[in-house]
Amino acid sequence: MKNVGQTDKWIRIIIGIVLLSMFFFVEGNARYFGILGIIPLYTGLSGNCMLYKLLGINTRKDK
Repeated sequence: MKNVGQTDKWIRIIIGIVLLSMFFFVEGNARYFGILGIIPLYTGLSGNCMLYKLLGINTRKDK
């Protein structure tokens, strides 16, 4: 069941891409923080957030 709305989805995708780009453009150990971008990118693309499911949050507007 999808529980991520359109606005939430695009924000997650953008944040995921920005974080993943850190892996390629930031020097030192801080670059590995960028790998965390996989999480918002995946939840944005799939439309399903497990944390939202656990907390009972749904930002998707059903038609």
